[in-house]
Amino acid sequence: MGPKEFSEKIMADSTLLVDVRTPEEYKEGHLKGALLINYHDSTFAQQVAKLDKNKTAYVYCRSGKRSAAAQEIMLKQGFQNVINLDGGILAWEKAALPVEK
Repeated sequence: MGPKEFSEKIMADSTLLVDVRTPEEYKEGHLKGALLINYHDSTFAQQVAKLDKNKTAYVYCRSGKRSAAAQEIMLKQGFQNVINLDGGILAWEKAALPVEK
């Protein structure tokens, strides 16, 4: 899903918004309300397993690769709907959408 549509969905829905980047990347700027769960953390799968699988989960990373991998893990864990931000936060910023620091 592209940045503009992703932005509209996360504002309209009661959703899970998950940033799968590193804590350092998160501090540089993240989407408002995003929960940080580092994809490279050894407990990533256990951390996302605790989330509400019935809610639509929106995931993003820097460019879209880690979040695509995270999306696969979450779907295998039984999440009903996981949406990946195409192009990650780089595409988000290119679309001039806001980030929090």
